[in-house]
Amino acid sequence: MNGTRRINTGFKTGLAFSILLIAMGLAGCSTSGSGSGIPLPPTAPRTVAESQSDRDHAKLVAAFGGEVRAPSAHQLLNDIITRLVQASDRPSETFQVTILNSPVVNAFALPSGRIYVTRGLLALANDTSEIAAVLSHEIAHVTLRHASQRNELQARSSLITRVTENVLNNAAEAAVVRDQSRMTLASFSRSQELEADQAGVKVLARAGFDPFGAPRLLTALGRSANSSDTGRTSGGDIGSSHPATSERISQAVQAARRANAPGIGEADRARYLATIDGLAYGDDPVDGVVRGRTFIHARLGVAFVAPVGFTLENTSQAVLGASADGGRRLLFDAAETPNGQSLEEVLRSTWKDTIEPGSMETSTINGLPVATALSRGKEWHFRLSAVRIGTTTYRLIVAAKVGSGDLDGMFRQMLASVRHVQPDEARSVQPLHLKIVTAQNGETSETLAARMPASERPLERFILLNGLDRSGPLKAGESYKIVGD
Repeated sequence: MNGTRRINTGFKTGLAFSILLIAMGLAGCSTSGSGSGIPLPPTAPRTVAESQSDRDHAKLVAAFGGEVRAPSAHQLLNDIITRLVQASDRPSETFQVTILNSPVVNAFALPSGRIYVTRGLLALANDTSEIAAVLSHEIAHVTLRHASQRNELQARSSLITRVTENVLNNAAEAAVVRDQSRMTLASFSRSQELEADQAGVKVLARAGFDPFGAPRLLTALGRSANSSDTGRTSGGDIGSSHPATSERISQAVQAARRANAPGIGEADRARYLATIDGLAYGDDPVDGVVRGRTFIHARLGVAFVAPVGFTLENTSQAVLGASADGGRRLLFDAAETPNGQSLEEVLRSTWKDTIEPGSMETSTINGLPVATALSRGKEWHFRLSAVRIGTTTYRLIVAAKVGSGDLDGMFRQMLASVRHVQPDEARSVQPLHLKIVTAQNGETSETLAARMPASERPLERFILLNGLDRSGPLKAGESYKIVGD
């Protein structure tokens, strides 16, 4: 998307971020001051590799919206890592863990021994053994030296770059390239992921944790990836670059059975839930938030509403949206515009394909100057717009496959929702947090989910967060996670 700049909107996922991970020699996988952990000896001299590691660390932290300052959570993760490393075949290895400020369900490691866990993943786990399973898996990637085997991924990053550059601009080509690159990455990492799973479960059991925490967490990951409620935050990375979750679960269960009998090993659900009580959940309002079909960016002072049936994804480059069948898509981003450049010129300079002659129009919507245009491709049609709020120009692009519906009506309805957010409304946008509550006699998933009015599809979210079956009863006196202000 030449001529555009990042809207700085929050979640750091998708293909653009994949390039960053590949370039840095990512050793781990997707399952989101400096990170605390087992420190390097203070007298150790700094090397070129360590300096590069620090630069890579800074890039990752910045790309994921910063680091979460949660001392109790850091302490728990450090305690877990200490036990895991001591139980591993390489007890002299050193690791540092950082909690990333992202709602994405994600964890990965760099060859340097830096491990990253997103707050989105912390929210999904339900006990200490489950998060220990993630850390053990990532430690295995490092100790098995998987990063050194992934060098060829660098050469493939050009494919992913092409996908990023062609979002909505050439949808058919982008889809083909995306599928090809994902298949290549998946086939390359398949054996490594399964190997790290097996090694991770062994170390998990040796360290005294419940080895069945691994298949439980993998089950939660599978549900998260398949959930329409969380699809925008998972970004597809798990499914695109790793073996099928069902296969990983099956093999993890077998490994857990070989390691220990069910019920043997520490899970420590109480400590874990107490640790994540109050943890920020979902999008950070500083970087824009998605609330159902509404996107609102308090700092930039802009908001819009997506059409019915769309799911929004708040990425580092733009807000993306798509209908369930993929036949309709949208993009909302900020354009880098020279002083004095008209809105018509913005559309002409930032759109690569042909704009239909005579389709360019200017108008005012919600008191904001707007330019709109039409572009027709062989399989997709596009409605383009540039909207100016203060000194910032935003692009709204809506695409539809030929014959898939009323593109013009959908576009105009959405464009009419773009508005300037006033300071009072901006201040009212507050982050969501996890809350740990105790179920009382007679309480059900429905009654606890009803205490989550700020969440989209609260019952589905409650079931997913707590790893429950929809028909399963709650246990009186048991602690559960809900989401609130």
